[in-house]
Amino acid sequence: MTAAWKAAGLTYNRYLAIAARTVRRSLKDGPRLAAERRGQMDLRFAKWENGKQGEVKSLAQANNEALAKAAEK
Repeated sequence: MTAAWKAAGLTYNRYLAIAARTVRRSLKDGPRLAAERRGQMDLRFAKWENGKQGEVKSLAQANNEALAKAAEK
């Protein structure tokens, strides 16, 4: 017997993300806001050159900068 998430064409990670979002949205206002903040991710990266870490940047910020630079061309 196939799992319901697999039969629906979802990956297990996607299934878990949907289930977590559903649970967070079902909470009362106070706990819901705290749970939603925990559910957000802020990805950061840094380039390494010659064994030294460069400036740490937000992935969203770097993406926006790259899009703006590409739009100028």
